[in-house]
Amino acid sequence: MKVRLHLLLIALAMGVFVPASGILRAQEKENLTIVLAGDANLHRKLSVYDDPAYLELFKRVRAADVRFVNFETLVHPPDIASAAYSGGVYSLAPEWIPDEFKWAGFNLLSVANNHQFDYGAEGERSSLQALDKAGFVYAGAGENLGFARAPAYLDTQHGRVALVAASSTLTPGSWASEQRRDLRGRFGVNPLRYVATYTVSQATYDGLRNVAAQSRSSLFEDGVYGIGHGRGYGAPTGPGVQFGEAVFQVGATPSVHTKVDADDLAGLLSSVREAKRESDLVIVTTHAHQGQPDQRELPPDFVVETAHAAIDAGADIFAVHGPHILKGIEIYKGKPVFYSLGNFAFDGDTQPFLPSETYDGLHLDAAANTADVFDVITQKETGGLLKDTDYFDSFIVELAFDSHRQVSEIVLNPITLGLGEQRSQRGRPRPASAEDAQRILEHLRKLSAPYGTKIEIEAGRGVIQLRKQ
Repeated sequence: MKVRLHLLLIALAMGVFVPASGILRAQEKENLTIVLAGDANLHRKLSVYDDPAYLELFKRVRAADVRFVNFETLVHPPDIASAAYSGGVYSLAPEWIPDEFKWAGFNLLSVANNHQFDYGAEGERSSLQALDKAGFVYAGAGENLGFARAPAYLDTQHGRVALVAASSTLTPGSWASEQRRDLRGRFGVNPLRYVATYTVSQATYDGLRNVAAQSRSSLFEDGVYGIGHGRGYGAPTGPGVQFGEAVFQVGATPSVHTKVDADDLAGLLSSVREAKRESDLVIVTTHAHQGQPDQRELPPDFVVETAHAAIDAGADIFAVHGPHILKGIEIYKGKPVFYSLGNFAFDGDTQPFLPSETYDGLHLDAAANTADVFDVITQKETGGLLKDTDYFDSFIVELAFDSHRQVSEIVLNPITLGLGEQRSQRGRPRPASAEDAQRILEHLRKLSAPYGTKIEIEAGRGVIQLRKQ
């Protein structure tokens, strides 16, 4: 009784209204809904189409409290020079593209991916300023590593949601660095680096060791680096030879294993724990192109390691974008892990300008244009990605969280991106036909089965009931 009276006096002293029915009774939490979409490499308008099923798809997106997508392009004036390296095909969208994301309903973005440095630090900084002006909440890049790692917070009527974003697919020099007392940190994305360790025979190892010694690649003994090591990816331990992110060590059975960089993981988890204390729900996302060797539909070891560690630290959702294909869904300790959100929009082959490096790399002369570039890249529209249904099949996730902030239901809405259509039309999302929806959901069901995740197919949508998992 004395404690209740004490709280009442504190409340009155602070000018807090106390209802007669209860002292400092907290407002009851309401349900909160989240939509997750995958990679959006968008360069054209979404808002011009009026097909009823298409509009219904975006109506469902806008109905959620939180609407997330990976913003995998840049928006800035074309007078900013390109970087020497790109994250694939250079990506620069018109400056009105943020308005299309707003029309679609998105309000939470990841900007940690391999295209953020296609036009260097100046291009990324200008793009982030455009997103600020448009009112988006985003995470994953910033003026130094502290800003890039920091959680972003989206306040909604039904709760506050945090986003922590990182990328394990990186272009040279694109990751942010720490601020020091004497020198400023480097602008860039939040890195989630890793080491890929290849176990090889003694004879193979000896040959690689000789190459490393002659080429000034990374040669290290007992974890101490010798020749020419530069820490671009993870820092391995034990004797071995390193080329890029690949480490070679001796063993009886040939294999490959990836492990997340300890420092990057520690920084990510610190952000998750901070976000858990400052929000109602925490989403952690990473951009990871990688898969298992010869099994691209399986997540690499370091992604699984990171996902589980993030949830152990307090994350409520872990979502991967970047693979551009479907992968399985795991329910880990009651929390969903999406090992790939697939593609949401992918129409980069219609952008009007590309830098000289693209033309030089394809051996095209000065008279060539972007249409020529994409004819070569897509093998004149008869091969490459255009024959792979995995790149054009995808889904949008709806999650419902109850008043206790536990996910109660997950709904998977299949979409397609127009496989087989001409360049001017393919790449934008549209609801999957009944036949395509069945095929996509059955594929997701098969990919998720090894994790024990059960997906029910109901009226062209996939449903995961958490109480049945």
